Amino acid sequence: MTQTPLDLAHAAMQAAPDDDAARLRFFERLGDAELFMLLEGEPVGDAITPQIFDPGTGSIVLVFDREERLTGFVGAEAPYAALSGRLIAGLLAEQGLGLGLNLDVAPSSFLLDGDGVQWLAQTLGHGPDEIEARLAEVSAPTGLPDTLITALDTKLATATGLAQMAYLVASVDTDGKRSHLLAFVGAAPGAEPALARAASEALTFSGIEAGAMDVGFFDAADPVTARLARVGLRFDLPQPAPAHVPDAQAPGSDPARPPRLR
Repeated sequence: MTQTPLDLAHAAMQAAPDDDAARLRFFERLGDAELFMLLEGEPVGDAITPQIFDPGTGSIVLVFDREERLTGFVGAEAPYAALSGRLIAGLLAEQGLGLGLNLDVAPSSFLLDGDGVQWLAQTLGHGPDEIEARLAEVSAPTGLPDTLITALDTKLATATGLAQMAYLVASVDTDGKRSHLLAFVGAAPGAEPALARAASEALTFSGIEAGAMDVGFFDAADPVTARLARVGLRFDLPQPAPAHVPDAQAPGSDPARPPRLR
């Protein structure tokens, strides 16, 4: 079977047990991944009831990064909810539950106890502070580690349709503060919190201090956008293809109505 992003991130973590960056990258992939959570029965409305197991280290819920891996573990088709790792961590943290990933069916088999899930949920839920600042100068970015550039590239590749592009620049605001700025251009209405969180997670899971980079949002017609384009490192965000909107929605597919555990 082809290795998944979680398989690769887990292998890198296992190969370098003392490398905090490799460990953080694995948890970043876990938060970003679509995971299939094993349920006791079919969802009822927006309520789901996961199967709970206790391997001797506390109660856990089983998740898999491929549907066929879930089926292979159970030995037959079984009810599941397909949710992001970020959402699952938040749901399990509320209940004090741990998480078992791909147990017995993949090289990325991994156990995370209740305390670990609490940490992951808190880390994924942390967002940047919002401030008001005006740009005085922008220039080419310098001095940032390759790990952050790679993390931004990987993270923004999952932000389909949230913005047209982003530019990473060195910046000076009107108060003289020097920093780096990730400037999103053409953000979709209401997408700013998700984009800011993605940038914050790229910093966190790269092991970089939060103050190393600010986030801003600009219209494509804004005069400053041309300045950003001249000197900035550009990231193109993927754009969605036209798709048919299904009549029914699975639990967790509507951000305004997250699933709840029963």
